[in-house]
Amino acid sequence: MKEDHLDIKTPEYVAIQFQIAGLGSRAAAFIIDQVLLMLVNILIVVALFFVMDGIEQLPFFLTSSSFPIAVVVIGLFVLNWGYFFFFEFFSGGRTLGKKIVGIRVIQENGHSITLLSSFIRNLVRLIDSLPTAYFLGIVMIFFHSKHKRLGDLVAGTIVVHERKAKKKKKLTPIEKEINHRGLSENDLEIDEWSLKSFSSKDWKLISTYANRFNQLPLEERNQLTNQIADLLLPKSGIDVNGKNDTELENDLLVLYLILKDEWEFEL
Repeated sequence: MKEDHLDIKTPEYVAIQFQIAGLGSRAAAFIIDQVLLMLVNILIVVALFFVMDGIEQLPFFLTSSSFPIAVVVIGLFVLNWGYFFFFEFFSGGRTLGKKIVGIRVIQENGHSITLLSSFIRNLVRLIDSLPTAYFLGIVMIFFHSKHKRLGDLVAGTIVVHERKAKKKKKLTPIEKEINHRGLSENDLEIDEWSLKSFSSKDWKLISTYANRFNQLPLEERNQLTNQIADLLLPKSGIDVNGKNDTELENDLLVLYLILKDEWEFEL
């Protein structure tokens, strides 16, 4: 069977190709997510029994047995719906199941999924699950030319396989410099909220800095390092005060590696 692909052209007329995720890989990711959610749901229901057992000790306005049940029902709905919405937006279009399988949700133009598209996509998930066991969603994915369910059509999203960067036989100058310094993405801890604060302009700035790093005279490089560090590092929650030029360079190069994963294939 021929693999389905999505071809996108950048404004610079560079073609980027994505392999569209089919029913099998999407079903596998969904099953993993559902198993994880089921375990959490079971733990919550077990906790409810303990609450019900000790309900006589609750304040008088909470002694109605229907109150904790109503709270748990609402909580389970928010958990099961919010899980997909939260992970798909804050984890680059990947739930835990999608990460394991190696697929992700993106917009049709190749950009990362937005807050609105993630919200719409998962809101329509309620319809895709009808009449039972995601029957409508399965039928849509199977017959649609781009394997889209109704939520994807409404939100303008598509599920694709992760793009794996090809191993290069020859390292670029900045990659050699980073390897020489022994730097890696794990050298900085940046939470998802801080990561989302970086824009395409920030990526272009630090990408240009990294690509010109070895070409700049030392004095000019130190000056540029301090200027960019003052602009970008505070967004990562990193205090630049008291750091020397080498430490700032290392922080910026690690930040470059982190942002590269998010923005390298952005249009």
